[in-house]
Amino acid sequence: MGKIIAIANQKGGVGKTTTAVNLSAALGVLEKKVLLVDADPQANASSGLGIDIDAQPEGTYELLEGIRKAEEVILPTDSPNLDIIPSHINLVGVEIEMVDNPQREYLLKQALKNIVDRYDYIIIDTAPSLGLITLNALTAAHSVIIPIQCEYFALEGLGKLLNTIKSVQELHNPGLDIEGMLLTMYDSRLKLSNQVVEEVKRHFGDMVFRTIIQRNVRLSEAPSFGESILAYDADSRGAVNYLNLAAELIEKNEKQGQNPS
Repeated sequence: MGKIIAIANQKGGVGKTTTAVNLSAALGVLEKKVLLVDADPQANASSGLGIDIDAQPEGTYELLEGIRKAEEVILPTDSPNLDIIPSHINLVGVEIEMVDNPQREYLLKQALKNIVDRYDYIIIDTAPSLGLITLNALTAAHSVIIPIQCEYFALEGLGKLLNTIKSVQELHNPGLDIEGMLLTMYDSRLKLSNQVVEEVKRHFGDMVFRTIIQRNVRLSEAPSFGESILAYDADSRGAVNYLNLAAELIEKNEKQGQNPS
């Protein structure tokens, strides 16, 4: 069975969508079959992989509303072994529309149930909030990756996210694990970056990925071309970082026997 991983942090600007897009692409390059679910109304993961969101493709909104089945809204991408369920700004209204549904926390889990065996990994990009859509992602997921930027206030709000994860474990998804904390936007020249790395590792130990995502201009340029960093500049530091992260994730899961080889 495939593994569903949510990328979550209610803080904006921590490299969440960058991680969702480029980790998915890197897993695909390493010959894993991957589905990226864009569960953010901003739809940056969709546009970052070349999807024309102005064409209003059917996607996560229709999935959560029950208008379409997952297999009907999956689109191929130009990235090897990577499909996507795109998002659109109309997703912003779905939280209000879901609120009276007694199964509102389980809609995404139910929607993905029939396709999870088709993929090695399903990556869910979430909005920078702890709303109902993010709750759906955490309920559907087997684990969560938490990006933490190597900047001031890095740990601010993290306690609230961890409490939300604990609540989801208790109420909706007892099998939810923390896949790992991912340090992003690291600049080795800055004393603050190094202090944040030390602090996060001291707090969370083995829960922190060995791979650190370094600050890289090419990473920030790639989305404007509708490409992952691996397609945009395969030799860049950002591409190497995300390939290393994908390899670390695969190694960890295959050791634990949680994912098909």
